[in-house]
Amino acid sequence: MGAREVTKINIVAVGRLKDDFYRKAADEYVKRLGRFCEVKEFECPEGVDRGEEALKNREAEGILKKLRGYVILLDIGGSNLSSEQFSEKLDALRGAGRSEITFVIGGSRGVAESVKRAADERLSFGKMTFPHRLMRVMLLEQIYRAFTISEGLPYHK
Repeated sequence: MGAREVTKINIVAVGRLKDDFYRKAADEYVKRLGRFCEVKEFECPEGVDRGEEALKNREAEGILKKLRGYVILLDIGGSNLSSEQFSEKLDALRGAGRSEITFVIGGSRGVAESVKRAADERLSFGKMTFPHRLMRVMLLEQIYRAFTISEGLPYHK
């Protein structure tokens, strides 16, 4: 990476990782990522069910306060990239001076339009639906994989 500024990766997620196995898995990838970047996780409270739009708007308040740098929203309607393409995307952002990248994982009912508008880009992990707690682990793993691809390390093989 040379003299390039340290990349900051932020994960903004609705809900807490309550289950120990999710927390341990996420912590493992955060630890592994430490050699490539600085990772911060921000957990926004889940909204109280007062109707779907009200719930999403309440969650959006917490999400919007945490957005920094280039914002990528995980969204089923977003771009579907291979791991190699994702690695290239992160390299391109970093090469363009984007040293802070924030990924957003919404709640179980999605995100408010205000969050969608605030995102620079939307990324999909496919058409399947995943629990948002598992999605955080999957995202951290793919970020780690992207850095290892970029660095030519054997993890991706």
